[in-house]
Amino acid sequence: MKLQIAASLLPLLASAAPTAESAKDEPAFGVMAVRSASPIHYLPMTASGQKFWLGGKTSSYCPSPPVPKESCPPGTDTVLAPGGSALNVMVPGGQRLFVEPSGALGFTQAHSAATPPGSVFGPFEYTPGDSFGHFTFKGFGADGFMACPAEDNRWQVFASMQNATVPGGDVSKCLGFSALAPSAKEQGPAAWQYT
Repeated sequence: MKLQIAASLLPLLASAAPTAESAKDEPAFGVMAVRSASPIHYLPMTASGQKFWLGGKTSSYCPSPPVPKESCPPGTDTVLAPGGSALNVMVPGGQRLFVEPSGALGFTQAHSAATPPGSVFGPFEYTPGDSFGHFTFKGFGADGFMACPAEDNRWQVFASMQNATVPGGDVSKCLGFSALAPSAKEQGPAAWQYT
């Protein structure tokens, strides 16, 4: 019985996964916040602790051994794969983006598809542009992203929703921003995996 249920779900799971074909004309890209006259203006989005931040440093990992260090990408920049539904990594299985019911933008741990219950894998949208693309999220009634003040002079990235559960508990302290999406300098994987 369990095997029959699993077999019936495979086509559904396969259709939900991002494909190279669906994003073949789109570049890998970073994200930069734009909100004039604010402390987050022009801050890059960084991946760390399975969350996304404005400010702070990208956190990545490469296993050595078995992977020789010279074979690993630098892992210093946070880069999204074409289409924006995953990180641009080498690790088998990849690392997908999701939004928790709290509104927090996160990414899956390497070798796992586990997310907090009620999380969604999109819809994330990448729109190309002349100089920069634009990246957004349109689930949970949100239209874009906001950054909320957290510790260490960083701002945690959330879906822009009024009922988000944010650090400090006060959504009014969060700042909505436009997520510009500049193409990555290198289109290959930017990290083995992000941590």
